[in-house]
Amino acid sequence: MQSTRKITEDIVWVGSSDRRLERFENLFPIPRGIAYNAYFIEDEKTVLMDTVDESVARQLYENVDYLLDGRQLDYLVVNHVEPDHCAGIVEFLSRFPDMKVVGTAKAIQIIGQFYEADMTERAVAVKEGEELSLGKHTLRFYMAPMVHWPEVMMTYDVTDKTLFSADAFGAFGAFSGSIFNDEIRFERDWLDDARRYYANIVGKYGIQVQNVLKKVALLEVEKICPLHGPIWRSNLDWFIEKYQAWSSYRPEEKGVVLIYGSVYGNTERAVDALAVRLADAGVSNLAVYDVSSTHVSELISEIFRCSHVVLASATYNAGMFPPMENLLTDMKALAVKNRKVVLIENGSWALSAGKGMAKELEEMKEMTVLGEMLSLKSVLPRQREEELNQVVDQIVKSLAE
Repeated sequence: MQSTRKITEDIVWVGSSDRRLERFENLFPIPRGIAYNAYFIEDEKTVLMDTVDESVARQLYENVDYLLDGRQLDYLVVNHVEPDHCAGIVEFLSRFPDMKVVGTAKAIQIIGQFYEADMTERAVAVKEGEELSLGKHTLRFYMAPMVHWPEVMMTYDVTDKTLFSADAFGAFGAFSGSIFNDEIRFERDWLDDARRYYANIVGKYGIQVQNVLKKVALLEVEKICPLHGPIWRSNLDWFIEKYQAWSSYRPEEKGVVLIYGSVYGNTERAVDALAVRLADAGVSNLAVYDVSSTHVSELISEIFRCSHVVLASATYNAGMFPPMENLLTDMKALAVKNRKVVLIENGSWALSAGKGMAKELEEMKEMTVLGEMLSLKSVLPRQREEELNQVVDQIVKSLAE
């Protein structure tokens, strides 16, 4: 049975959702599953925009067969060659001997690396600004290298003013029938997963995303069709602005995220003491996380969201607490920058966690450490409350700037 939805009169969503997959890319927890989007265009020439992951490919085949109704598929446009979007290529090549595969030269090369498919006579390599006429519709191609693979392109339907954006503007989460942003409570139910998706999948490539956003700004876009997550047909500027903030490493909000690594709870209690004093001082946008029990992808997302970060680590094996070290390694790998940071270290007989945290931050760009590091020996005693209050004052002053 087909499961399709019309986006415009001629463009149809033919994707599906996987609610069984526990980790995206075998790395990121996705408790709400994931949607794999593909799109069909009905015209004098028929077009499939990307395929889906093998786990939901059967649904794609049924959807496309239903829409073709005996016709041939003329083109398969490949915007991104990651296997979760190209698993159906070989099947469609086999089903439709005259079908052409359209993509960048790099995409065609990578398809050959994944699949034993002879595309010598069937591959159409396109370049920046080139167009493909389908009859009523005209597709125009824009290169988007490293958003987030080198072969990526975006396709713009000039006729329906629709941008097929590959992995850009995506989000974690499976659909429940509703596929459009104005059918769901996006800010409440999807924004966190959209930010987590961006920060961890695309976050390293802010410069490349900025380059693509400049191209998008020159187009009249009425709909954005990503390969994951909701399709945007209203309030596009709001979501594009989120991408502007995230890709320029500009904090999305003024707020404080406090992340601690604690062995016996003493570092945690110090962070709790700091958090309640920040709240007493009028700071309302606060979030506290245990680095051991919160997946690093969620912590990265929160760091992209907030302007201020408190990192508190116990000393472990004469270094940082391992999950804290992992977080800082990920921050560096994802090019996090432009944040204000407070450091707290703890150690009963050797204080060395702070040195390690400071060194990692020095290797990142535009990371400002506020004040002196707060160093604890086992616990934060009551007689050092004034030092804690000074940290509060530094954060409150910095938030007001």
